[in-house]
Parts: sequence; C-alpha cells; structure tokens
Amino acid sequence: MEAPGKVHTRLAPASTAQAEESPVEQRVERQPTRGRPAPVIDHSRLPFPARARQQKYAQEYGKFLEMFTQLKINLPFIEALQAMPKYAKFLKDLLKRKERIGELSNIPLTGGCSAVVLNKLPEKLTDPGTFTIPCFFGGAATPSHALADLGASINLMPFSLYERLGLGELTPTRMSLSLADRSVKYPRGVVENLLVKVDRFVFPVDFVVLDMEADERVPIILGRPFLRTAKAIIDVFDGKISLRAGDEIVTFEIDRAMQHPSCGDDVSGPCHSVYFLNSFISCVDTCFEYISGADLVGEGVVDEHSEDEVEEVEEEQLDESDEVSAEPLGLDAISDESTPVEIPPPLELKVLPSHLEYAFLGEKPSMPVIISSNLTEEEKSRLIEVLREHSDAIAWRLSDIKGISPTFCTHRILMEDVFKPVVQPQRRLNSNMQEVVKKEVMKLLASGLIYPISDSAWVSPTQVVPKKGGMTVVLNSKNELIPSRTVTGWRVCIDYRKLNDATRKDHFPLPFIDQMLERLAGQQFCCFLDGFSGYFQIPIAPEDQEKTTFTCPYGTYAYRRMPFGLCNAPATFQRCMIAIFQDMVESSMECLANLERMLKRCVETKLMLNWEKCHFMVTEGIVLGHKISRAGIEVDRAKIDTISQLPPPTSVKSVRSFLGHAGFYRRFIMDFSKITRPMTRLLEKDVPFVLDEECLRAFEFLKERLVSAPILVSPDWSLPFELMCDASDYAVGAVLGQRREKHFHPIYYASKTLKDAQENYTTMEKELLAVVFAFDKFRSYLVLLKTVVFTDHSALRHLFQKKDAKPRLIRWILLLSEFDIEIKDKKGAENVAADHLSRLEDPKREEIREEAIGDRFPHESIDAVTAGAVDLPWFSDIANYLADGFVMESLSLQEKRKLTRDARKYIWDDPYLFRIGGDRVLRRCVSREEGSGILRHVHEGLTGGHHGAHATAQKVFDCGFYWPTVIDDAAEFVRKCDRCQRTGNISSKDEMPQNPIQVLEVFDVWGIDFMGPFPSSSGNRYILVAIDYVSKWVEAQASPTNDARVVVRFLKKLFTRFGTPRAIISDRVTHFCNAVMEKALERYGVTHRLSTAYHPQTSGQVENANRGVKRILEKTVGKSRQDWSDKLDDALWAFRTATRRP
Repeated sequence: MEAPGKVHTRLAPASTAQAEESPVEQRVERQPTRGRPAPVIDHSRLPFPARARQQKYAQEYGKFLEMFTQLKINLPFIEALQAMPKYAKFLKDLLKRKERIGELSNIPLTGGCSAVVLNKLPEKLTDPGTFTIPCFFGGAATPSHALADLGASINLMPFSLYERLGLGELTPTRMSLSLADRSVKYPRGVVENLLVKVDRFVFPVDFVVLDMEADERVPIILGRPFLRTAKAIIDVFDGKISLRAGDEIVTFEIDRAMQHPSCGDDVSGPCHSVYFLNSFISCVDTCFEYISGADLVGEGVVDEHSEDEVEEVEEEQLDESDEVSAEPLGLDAISDESTPVEIPPPLELKVLPSHLEYAFLGEKPSMPVIISSNLTEEEKSRLIEVLREHSDAIAWRLSDIKGISPTFCTHRILMEDVFKPVVQPQRRLNSNMQEVVKKEVMKLLASGLIYPISDSAWVSPTQVVPKKGGMTVVLNSKNELIPSRTVTGWRVCIDYRKLNDATRKDHFPLPFIDQMLERLAGQQFCCFLDGFSGYFQIPIAPEDQEKTTFTCPYGTYAYRRMPFGLCNAPATFQRCMIAIFQDMVESSMECLANLERMLKRCVETKLMLNWEKCHFMVTEGIVLGHKISRAGIEVDRAKIDTISQLPPPTSVKSVRSFLGHAGFYRRFIMDFSKITRPMTRLLEKDVPFVLDEECLRAFEFLKERLVSAPILVSPDWSLPFELMCDASDYAVGAVLGQRREKHFHPIYYASKTLKDAQENYTTMEKELLAVVFAFDKFRSYLVLLKTVVFTDHSALRHLFQKKDAKPRLIRWILLLSEFDIEIKDKKGAENVAADHLSRLEDPKREEIREEAIGDRFPHESIDAVTAGAVDLPWFSDIANYLADGFVMESLSLQEKRKLTRDARKYIWDDPYLFRIGGDRVLRRCVSREEGSGILRHVHEGLTGGHHGAHATAQKVFDCGFYWPTVIDDAAEFVRKCDRCQRTGNISSKDEMPQNPIQVLEVFDVWGIDFMGPFPSSSGNRYILVAIDYVSKWVEAQASPTNDARVVVRFLKKLFTRFGTPRAIISDRVTHFCNAVMEKALERYGVTHRLSTAYHPQTSGQVENANRGVKRILEKTVGKSRQDWSDKLDDALWAFRTATRRP
C-alpha cells in the first residue's frame, strides 16, 4: 500500500516508452501523456532512497515558499500554522534564519549610497573667476588692476610698467625665480616700500621687477606678502575679498568688480573689467571630450554667460574727492596680527564607532577632528586647546599641503650604471575611469603637484585602483556593527615598474610590524596620526622630476612631489619621518604632552596630517590590520569578516591567495601549520589539485579559528618569558608568553611544517627541534633574558648533560647555549596550549548543539534526518537507475546522458552493484570508506606483504572489488604507510642493462640462492629460495645451516612436486659448487649453470625474489625479529599473489 502524497519519478533503464510526467517532478526524455495517471515508485525498492527524499524535500520547500510569499492571513496566525503542519519545519528554518527569501531580504545602504538617494551631496559649482583688486601706486593718476595670487610668494611687476611709471633705481638682488613652465628667470631688481593705495587704504609693498610680457588689463601680481600685510580674507563661495587696516574693512565683490569695477567717480583713467572664465572652461572641457573620444556633435557646452553677453564695461574715472583722507596712512596703522586660518569648506562626516566622536576646531561644523568619546570634559577641553593651537599641522584638503622644505628632505632617483630609458604607451580606460583620471589630473594641476611635459625620456602608464577613506562603521553578515575603512573613491597610480628596474635601490630599514604593535598595546591612551597624502609632501629633486612622467588620455605630466609607485619612496618617507621625530620614536610619555610636541614638530617641518585618519587620545584603534587597545593586540574584525566569507578555493592560485591572507594573522592562531597542512600539500610540485574533504575541513576550521582569535598581550621586559613547545608527526609549534598574577598570557603563536626528512626524526629529535625552532623564531625576545621552557618530553632535561648524543642533537644544543634556559616538565593535560599542538581536535567529534527554542514542532527530527546531508556512496545514482529507473531531476541533460551511458558498464544484483571490467571480470563496487579497509587488508594484512601502489591496487582487483579512485588511494595509502617509508626499495639507478635468459617451458629453469644469516628463529638462521624463471613461482625453506645436504634435500622435494627441470642457476659459493651437489644433479640429468663472478645480475630473478621476500618479512616481523620463520609462509603467500611482470 503506497503512502498518500508521495510522488516519484521512474525512468526505465532500457526504454522510456512508458515514461510520464508527474504533477511535481518532470519526466526524462519524454513528454507527458495525457489522460493517464503518473506511475508511483516505492522508495523501499530503491537501494539509496535518500536521494529521492532529498529531491522531494527541495520540491516541497519550493511549494512552501511560493505559498508563503502569496499568503494573505485574515485569521489568527496560530490557526494558520495549524492549517499547514506539513510546512512547519520550513517555517521554523525561516525563523531561525537558516533559510532566507531573496525577494524579502533587506540590504543596508552605506553612507555614500544614502547621500546619493537623499540628495545630500552639495551642488557642483563653476569657477567664480579671478580675484582682482583695483589700486593706485607710484603716483599714477589711473588705477591698475592687480591679481591677488595665493600661489605667488612675491609681488611681481613687469619691467615695461616700471619704466613707464619712473620709479627710480632698483635695488639689486641675486634672487632666481622658478616659473610655472619650469623655466628659471633672474629679475632686474626690487622696488622697495612702494605705497599701494587700495580704496581708502595705503600699504607698503616690495615689488620684484622682471622682464616679462605685461597684461594690459592686469599687469600686477600681488602675492602672499601683500595679502598677509593687508590681512586679506578670500571667500571663494560668495566671491568676495576683504582687506583690513586696523578696525576698518573694505570688501570687493568679484562678480560686480569683474563686470562693473568701482574705482571712484571723478578719476580720469580707465578701469578695466575682468571676464568670467566660463567660456574658457567650456573650451577646456571640449578639448578633454575630444581627446577622450566623446561625441562632439551630439553634446554641447551650456553656459549661462554666452559670448554675446560678455562685454567690456566702459572705463570710468576715479573721483579723488571721494577719498577718506588726503594724507597717506601711516605705516604704524597697519596691524602685525598673524594671518587667520582659512576656514575649509564643509566636509562629509561619516558614522563613527562608539568609542570615537567628532570635535570641531572652528565654528561647527568646520575644521572637524576625531577624538575619543570616553574623555572627561577636562581632558576633552585640554585636547581641543592643543589641537587649535597647532591647527596648522592638520589639513582638510589637498591645497592645504605646504610641502616639506627641499633642504630638509628631497627624493632622488639614482639610476643604475647601465640602463635604457623606456617610453611606454598609455593604457586603455573606459569612460568612468577616464573621468576619474581627468578629475585627478585637474586636481593635481590646480595644487601644483604636477606640470605638463613633452620631452621626457621616461614615460609610464597610469593605473586606477580603489581607495579607502577614513574610519566608519559597517554592518557585517551577522548584523554586527564593526569599525572599518570603506572604499570611498579611486586612486590614480602610476606603473613605474620599468623605471624601478633601472633605479638603484635604497635599503633604508623599515620598522617591524610586531614590534610597533607591542609598543602601542597596553597604553591607556594612544594618538594615531596619518599624513595627508604623505608622499605628496616630499619634493623631488628638479633633475629627477622628468623621470616621473606619466601618460594618460589628457597628455603627459611629471610630478614635483613624490608619487606612489616609486621603489625608493617608502625608504625616503621613513627616513624623513625618522629625521622629524627621531627623539620621540622610542620614548613613551604622557599622551597629551607627547601629542603637543609632535604637532609642534609637524608645524615646524610643514608636515600636514589628515584630519579624517587621525584619532586623538583614543583607547583603541586599527593599525596595520590589527586592533590595538589596553587589553592587548587583536585581529581586525573587518578583515576577518572578509576572509570568513571567502568561498572554497578552486585552484592552486586561490589556495595560495587564501593562505597568504590568513597567514597575516598566524601569530594569533595556535598550530597554524598543522591546520593548513592539507591545503599546503596542494602547493607542492607535481601534486594534482584535488580539494578533498580534508582540505575543506581545514579551510572551514581555519576560518573559525580566525573569528575566535585570542587577544595577545605586549611583553613586559621585567618578567621572565615562558615557552611551551611540542611536536607532532609532521609539525612543530610553540607558544611564547608571560605569567602575570599567576595567569599565563600568550604573546605569540608560531608553528612550522616539517620537511620530508624531518618527519623521519625520532621523537626526541622532533621535540628538541621544536625548542630550536621556538628560540630561533623568538630570538629577539629571549636573548639576554631568562626563559622557562615547558615540555611534556622529560628526556630533554637530561639531554643537555649528555655527552655522547647524535651530532645533530649536539649541534642544536650548541645553538641553544647562548640563551638562559630552564627546562621544566609539564604533563599534556596540564599544558593545554602545547598539548593542543600535537592533538588537534577533530571537528567531526564536536557535538552539534541546537539553539534553545521555546516551541518544538512535531516530527521535526525525522524531517531533519531526511533533509540533511547524507553521505552516499559514489554509485548511488547508478544503483537507483539500474534498480528502479530513478533519476534525480536536478541533474542536467548532459549529466543524465552520462548516467545512462555509464550504467551500461554495471550490473545490479540486489543488494550489490558490480562493474564489468576491461577483462570482462565482475567486481563488486564499494564506497571509499569500505575501500580504505580493503586497502589496509591487502597491503598490511597477514598475506599483504606491503607491496607498492600498483601491486596493492592489483591485489584489490584480484580480490574482486572496485571503486574509481582505487589506484590513487593505493598510492596515498602506501605513501602514508610507516613501515613502507622506513624500509624503502633499493635504488636501481646505477644498474647496468640486463639481458633475459631464454626459457621456453614452465619449471624448465630454476634459480636458487641462500639468504642469511638472520637472528635465530626456532633454530633457523638461513632461508633457501628458489624461483621459476617463467611462472615466477617462489619456493622457500628455513634451515639452521647452509651446507650442501640442505640444498640437495630441498631440490629433491622441488623435483617431486614440479618435475625435473632442464637447468639450475646459482652463484659460485661452496654450498652450491661441491661434489654432493654435482652427483645429485647428474643423477637427475639437470644442468648446473653458474653466474659470473662478482656479477649477481646473472641470477637476477632469484635476487629479486630474495629482496621481495626479505622486504615483506621486514615489515611483518615483530620488534625482536625472532619470529621470521613463523612469518615465512605468510610472506610466500603475499609474494606469490602479487602481480609480477613477465
């Protein structure tokens, strides 16, 4: 009787003529037949019904999702649950978040996405124009316009204007000017203390006079000296420039000044207007679009000020009667107050972790910095006071960078003696990347960091990579908020590999990461400082700037400051930082006082810090992928979450990449080498890539260990160190720590995989090797300090006093003699850390603990068993198909065809499946789990013989068993067999080629030889061996002596069983060459052939038999080796049943 509701799929092995399609599952190779009910398959008839149950579970879950998404409940929810008990299990999985409905999933948006959606981004504006000031100077009756230029370090006047004004003699100068085109000019002289009248103010100004082409409208450039004297404040957003003298302020509105300059009413003389630059910007944009290949016909440049609207305003006269005072202002009226800090534009403030908060050095929300949220009000006020006092050391935008003085630090690119300049072409970029490069080039040009160049011998291409911003919080897959640096933009890098190959390398040392982290850990407060584009603050020597030339779709440019990608850039930056902070690198002092000193030093050397990446007086922070706090050193949760979400590797390259990422945190993982051993085998040469279950377990287990990594403490140099060492069969490991308040605190975990030769070491050698490895790894910690070594191998304590040890052990003891070592015994049960190194827990043995749930649904345990993963043998689909025509519908069409094609090689004879071999012999199919037991029996059983991989696999076939990987499994089994590895085969590398002896009949020619003497076994010390040259049949007999009488008795028994041979082959020893032997062979008519002296290859067959029987006995006898005569018959059986080549 079939249970209601069960639907099956049937597919006959030989024909599909009667196949139909059921309401739930589709048929294979046939369309449904109308009007006929679908046949029902009894699961009990399938040899592996779990496959059918899995398919039914997937179909029912699909129906449940479809019904659940369309469900509209108009009744109490509990009644709805009672109405669908069949799907209660699926509902429970949804509640436990084991299953998710893709259409209903919510994805949290990042701050950048939210800003775009909510339209929080500021409006993009155009260039407001140049800032010009109408002014009088030198007694001129007409006003001139001067350009207020923050980028000029001097006030500049053309020589033609100087002659026209007749300003007298010039003061000579040795000054040299470096212009924007990299040309160097020498001025004619300096006009000192020239009074310049701006509106109603008069300022003394020094002008540098230079031979240059003057602009008729704006001939004068007023640089930073004048702007500082006039206390100028430039407001780019509102388009205003304000000048101050005492308490009075005069403001010029750029929009009005550029269209209708106000220079007075009664002054005779022209006042020139300044045009908007929008038409120029439009031309530049058009050129960029043309270069990048944009469609110039379909796109236009929209500008609210067209060329028709731009006109020159009529010249006006300046009315002298409007002046405030007829007398010039005294110089003492000008204040000496310092220049106020320019307020940067509003910046995007990201969401910070709970232990951080924003503080503002200016009016909120201007000039933000990031400080700790756990500070008291007094600590916070003191910190903000220090930051405001040294705000010149903090940058909020690229234009704030002042640059380190070239006399203090300059990057040079020194070339090798023999090199050839390389000019590389530009690389293709899509439209998005071209826009990124365009913005970056425009920004660097505006900041003066690059300049166009056309004649460089070195040209390198650009590369665009993601760039991370400041610290924020993100939501991981477990709905946890973790601090992380997210990708906020793109970084344009230059591929300088060709240039780096020809550059002489700078070997200035870089600091060690672990030592830096240990100095930071354990402090109550820390300040994390990051330079604002630190490389861009170091100038490049002028003669080396052209070597940094890069090409992009918008031209070729060279750097004035040090870019990323140069091979010696890290060394130059480190040398510069050491020069600035050399007296503060190794010291540890009160945080606020130290911060004040460092900020003052930054201001003095013009080193600018990035406000977004600097955290002041915080209790924890992320440094180089590690979390530093007072508790110690932890892993960065953001990076661990990324590693934990990686899929299993699919190639050798992905395995190497995963191990590289995980290896960055190997100091946190106990027994790292042992855990990763199954995966590191895949990296070995000539090893096929097979990601088996052992590798997957290691992959998942390593990710679990990363997530649960412990907190490591920094060392206390006043306390002794404790070292726990242990060794296993293929790895050694150590734990370095210190005991504080009677508790052991780990500092560092280390482990190493043994080499092939080291795996053959004895237990004592491996234990001592673990100690040597630990002291070599932690030498920087342990030298000149007392170290207590804990080990569970008590013999190590006495090894240091032993004088007749092996040379290898003596050499290791000498290496350890420089350390102050005290060895103590500790049992494995007490030494948990060290014992774990050699006894790695098996994840399979861990009990699966279910979460506590209040309500339980009926029959959920049955559903869990049927729906869970079941370990099925490799032939389950073939057996189901041959037994009842069942095929999984999840298989693709190609997989179904392959299934039907492969099934022709098999025969189902309930309850076993047999494969038809190439020799037409039926062999029973077994799973790999059963195969491991079969391999163990045929290889190391009583009649196994410990043969090689090929012979072991052949014995499996001879026993009538089959599975697809039997040959590979046999090779792996033999490779792991301890006795086979300890007694390997004798190399035949240097043997001479041999010629076979022509034999026609079986048992026509025998070879005989003695083996021994061996340790006495039941009174026997020798083995007499005989082998037939055709059938390879071996006979052997144990005997107490090796004289001629034993040989004659043995031959008589041999002749009576196999007949009289034609010849006997032996060597020339006395127990074969004697009168008794000659008479016996003459009586039976047998020819005695002797091998050549000192050439055992003549009787190579019997020598081969001797070696095979002896090898089997070596691997099967006991430790005393006195039972070999009892094992001889079993050894003969194993040798005879092994496959032999003719």
